[in-house]
Amino acid sequence: MAKTVYQRIIDREIPAKIEHEDAECIVIHDIEPQAPVHLLIIPKRHITRLSEAAATDQALLGHLLLTAHAMAKKLKLAAGFRLVINNGMHGGESVQHLHLHLLGGRQLSWPPG
Repeated sequence: MAKTVYQRIIDREIPAKIEHEDAECIVIHDIEPQAPVHLLIIPKRHITRLSEAAATDQALLGHLLLTAHAMAKKLKLAAGFRLVINNGMHGGESVQHLHLHLLGGRQLSWPPG
């Protein structure tokens, strides 16, 4: 199976603006931001999508959420932020590698789309 664009970023085969990296995940700036702050929080271990995560992924999924919180705090999003996980074709998934979108820096509307 071919590497996803995110696996290629993790492996430094293609460049990205990295905001944070640790042993479990990498956080990059989205190249088509939908808000003043638009980060992608990507696990280094490939999980295709949330609906394919297993019970053994629980700690990693929690780590991704806590990393999102840390990034929101670092970027001073105290007024609020949104986390989005796209899952499947009808959910807006465009890359088959689980990732969280962290959006903030402006008033976000509802419903989102």
